[in-house]
Amino acid sequence: MFGGINPSQMKSMMRQMGIKQEDVPARRVIIEKENSRIIIENPEIQKITVKGQDSYQIAGESREESLEEQIKEEDLTLVAEKTGKSPEEAKKALEEAKGDIAEAILKLSDSS
Repeated sequence: MFGGINPSQMKSMMRQMGIKQEDVPARRVIIEKENSRIIIENPEIQKITVKGQDSYQIAGESREESLEEQIKEEDLTLVAEKTGKSPEEAKKALEEAKGDIAEAILKLSDSS
């Protein structure tokens, strides 16, 4: 794209334009969506700041997981036993809590 410009010249030009760029060390990036999440392991992350606005550029191998697959049978049983609710009610609470057992128990306990 900018043939003939070395990386240090590019960084200098970006600073002159008020653009700040830095590496962000991370082991994993998780993007939560409505019914799934994208997981990027060992990502390369660049934080770019322009006029006080931060943007992130993320590169790496990703996989997508369904949140419904995250609900384990033992979690469902535990929530149902602790709250005295049906397995169906426990499953719905776990789905709404995105698999957080404590949140699901509290939610069902509050609705009693």
